[in-house]
Amino acid sequence: MDRAGLIVILGATATGKTSLAIALAKHLNAPILSADSRQVYRDLDIGTAKPTMEERQGVPHYLIDIINPDQTLTLADYQDQAQTLIAKFHAEGVTPILVGGSGLYIKAITAGLKIPHVPPQPDLRSQFEQLGQHYCYQVLQQIDPVGANKIHAHDQVRTLRSLEVFYVTGKPLSEQQGEQLPNYPIVQIGLECVDLEAYRRLVSDRTEQMLDRGWLDEICHVQRCYGEDLPLLKTLGYAEMSDYLANKIDLETAKSLTVTHTCQFAKRQRTWFRGSGNGDLPINWLRSGSTWEDAIAIHNRALHNEV
Repeated sequence: MDRAGLIVILGATATGKTSLAIALAKHLNAPILSADSRQVYRDLDIGTAKPTMEERQGVPHYLIDIINPDQTLTLADYQDQAQTLIAKFHAEGVTPILVGGSGLYIKAITAGLKIPHVPPQPDLRSQFEQLGQHYCYQVLQQIDPVGANKIHAHDQVRTLRSLEVFYVTGKPLSEQQGEQLPNYPIVQIGLECVDLEAYRRLVSDRTEQMLDRGWLDEICHVQRCYGEDLPLLKTLGYAEMSDYLANKIDLETAKSLTVTHTCQFAKRQRTWFRGSGNGDLPINWLRSGSTWEDAIAIHNRALHNEV
């Protein structure tokens, strides 16, 4: 890049983003910014496929291990920290690499989303939850019909978020949203696994590797430190393995469910990146397992508007 910009490496989970990003970062002498909504939490290492300390050697990593599992990091918080880091690197003439599979985290940066700085309101959410999703959605349709039209009637998470923003600020969430595109060049490189059967085998192998590395011990440690009801222990992989540790299911079932749920999650990620969720910025796709040389070639061609 003639001037400092941003390289984004994205894609579904278990497509090789970390290894490609590290190889590219070493070649470009660039820092890596994580765009993973679970890797921001300390102590959740193995189950989130966080790059190991060995992998991080020689490559500065940011936005990893920045908050405890029982604390809250909003999308606006993440965006603020990421944008501050990007501005710092640009002032030094450095192009950082943003890496991850959390589509909204990536879009918050690449599209410059305008996000209301309203932290979660547990008491308010609890009151809404007691009213039921059907009633809450009807309320949302009255106070923010534009926003409600973009949310599925059964989507409780987004419904409650919209309601709490309205009741805290007095303004509909849809009126506070928008985009302010960055003024620096961005090249997005996506990794995908075309063979879905091979992908399932890859996920299965990775699950076994996580267990071999001590994933169950990690979960037990998190349970002791933060309690078994920690919401993050209800997320992908951790939920299934926690059920095994609680003797609700056997280990083979936990592994099978983890693989199935991971493949389902990956399908949703692919839909996001292939659809409108990604915004207007193009993604230059490479097959999983591609090298940093492949990424450099895509990067150079993209800058010259050849892809």
